[in-house]
Amino acid sequence: MAGKPMAALVGRPNVGKSTLFNRLVGGRVAVTHDIPGTTRDRLHGESFWNGVTFQVIDTGGIEVYQPAGSRDDSPLAEGSADFIDEIKEQAMIAIAGADVIILVVDAQSGVTAADEAIAEILRRSDKPALVAANKIDDRRHEQGVYDFYSLGLADVVGISAIHGLGVGDLLDAAVREMRHLAEDFDDEDEHLKIAIVGRPNAGKSTLLNKLAGEDRAIVSAVAGTTRDAIDTAITWFGEKITLIDTAGIRRKGRIQAGVEKFSVIRAMKAISRADLALLVIDAELGITEQDEHIAGYVIEEYKSLVIVVNKWDAVEKDAFTMVELTAKIRERLHFVRYAPIVFISALEGQRIHRVLEAANRGWEARFLRIPTAAVNRLMRAAIEKHPPHGKGTKRLKFFYAAQVRTNPPVILFHVNDPSQVHFTYKRYLENQFRAAYSFEGTPIRLSFRARDERRLSKADASH
Repeated sequence: MAGKPMAALVGRPNVGKSTLFNRLVGGRVAVTHDIPGTTRDRLHGESFWNGVTFQVIDTGGIEVYQPAGSRDDSPLAEGSADFIDEIKEQAMIAIAGADVIILVVDAQSGVTAADEAIAEILRRSDKPALVAANKIDDRRHEQGVYDFYSLGLADVVGISAIHGLGVGDLLDAAVREMRHLAEDFDDEDEHLKIAIVGRPNAGKSTLLNKLAGEDRAIVSAVAGTTRDAIDTAITWFGEKITLIDTAGIRRKGRIQAGVEKFSVIRAMKAISRADLALLVIDAELGITEQDEHIAGYVIEEYKSLVIVVNKWDAVEKDAFTMVELTAKIRERLHFVRYAPIVFISALEGQRIHRVLEAANRGWEARFLRIPTAAVNRLMRAAIEKHPPHGKGTKRLKFFYAAQVRTNPPVILFHVNDPSQVHFTYKRYLENQFRAAYSFEGTPIRLSFRARDERRLSKADASH
């Protein structure tokens, strides 16, 4: 199972982190998935360099509060301690979630106290760290690059994020550190891997402990390949399952909003490694925006999903409470209506068995294969029931279809013009396939390929 290494950009405000982020991810910065409701903050993107695909995280979204009258390029003066603490916290969060850290600094301003504070944390970590000395916009600023070797980090690369100068050298250095990680991910054996994700304090660790403790068959508890979580291996009816815990980030002080965002980063990394995600929702708080963000990322990665409503024992309820909360979840997470919802109390151990039962059904659905003849019967019946609308005078035609892969299931439709396939019709086709084959908790990829009608007619005539 392949996973993607992660590089995080850290640094004080206004050094060009976001500009470098946009440069690294290029045109992929926008969410391109065609399911409405999956748009999230521009916090993460994907980059490809020298054969390695990796995620890029922009930490610019963390709010940094600087005391009035202090300057971010001044030495550690009286009143600046809180500001430095928050910058350091930002670096620690990035370290927890990333495989390579890129410290972005301003070569025109020189080394600052905030740069030194971050570098000190990076030196103490076991994560590879690079310095991107930004704003080398002309030769007058090149000399300033050498000052940053005083930070004691391995590589210092002078760049201009706005013009793209030196960015290739920076990517070379970053990919050198990540290449072996991509290879390690590919070596993982094939069994169900479950990421336990959700907002802080939703009960993820309690659920993990209960799942591991009740099964009484812990094979190992070894450091995960992300280096930011502990993977727990259990057996369930004789089958190995790896639980990937994403707990550990806690909201703290005035950077509460930033840390909330970075719990999403940890979830992203875990989801990338997993086959299925358990999205743990706090029943007392209900569905939150962060839950939507995480669910959206699960769908972008085409991973299976089970929605776990925890702390159900703590909710005052009547005969309608579960129905009402289910409706709210379905409304907010309308793009994953196929995901089962399980109500539990991890603390009390109530209905815990249903979590792994639902997860196993989702795992099996990832490998469900529909015979080609059945795919075409479903396609023809769907078209007869509800013919597609064309654009202008051109009419959309479907020729044939087949399921071309599993894990996740991918169905390929051969049509005359893929641009004529409207999103609503894709959703209609998906619903028809789900009505016949549940694919519980699992996304289906529908792909459309152009085929020449005349060539197909000649091929049919020759058989």
